[in-house]
Amino acid sequence: MEKAVGLWIDHREAVVVTVSGKTDETKLIPSNVEKRVEYSGGAKEVIAEDRLDRKYLDHLAKYYAGVIASIKGAESILIIGPGEAKREFAKQLQSEGLGKRIVGIETADRMTDRQIAAKVRQRFLEAS
Repeated sequence: MEKAVGLWIDHREAVVVTVSGKTDETKLIPSNVEKRVEYSGGAKEVIAEDRLDRKYLDHLAKYYAGVIASIKGAESILIIGPGEAKREFAKQLQSEGLGKRIVGIETADRMTDRQIAAKVRQRFLEAS
């Protein structure tokens, strides 16, 4: 059986489930991204906000790169998540030349690690 990966991702963490044969492995990858701070005010605050936005986006890019490094050998990738992170991550995969490996992008609110693993197993075991 091919190596398949499903992951639940948001801006705070990714839960990566790797399925190979009848076994699966779950790994948590925290982003360590600080929450964005919103400012309202004068020019100095706008400059500070721009700087913080760049820092936030750079940190997210490093987080996505780390998640991609952990799933690099997967032939099939299922992406699950509640918000924009799943789409941002899919775009990052495409820019790395891995877009054709994406088998689905699904919206789901917070799930336990066991729920994520069960969903991923169900998706890939039914496909085989």
